[in-house]
Amino acid sequence: MEEIQIITPEELKKKLEEGEKLELVDVREDEEVAQGMIPGAKHIKMGEIPANLDYFDKDKEYIFICRSSHRSGNVCYYLQEQGYKVRNMIGGMLAWPGDVE
Repeated sequence: MEEIQIITPEELKKKLEEGEKLELVDVREDEEVAQGMIPGAKHIKMGEIPANLDYFDKDKEYIFICRSSHRSGNVCYYLQEQGYKVRNMIGGMLAWPGDVE
């Protein structure tokens, strides 16, 4: 199994502050997302990823986010096997130093 690329919360925050256009996907459950998401992230629950494959473009890279980075890591393995470019935000929202909306 190919290793999943990662990004730290600090790296992600810096890229967003510099205005970089990133594809962020939050895979947490509704009640978790209600507590706040990274601005600009799209919410697709982990269990709904297979039904939403048409949302993803194989030419783009997606950064996946969850509470602690375990579920998003599983999503990354799944999508990488399907041929998508993915990156996991390690530490998840527990480690996110920036604002939420």
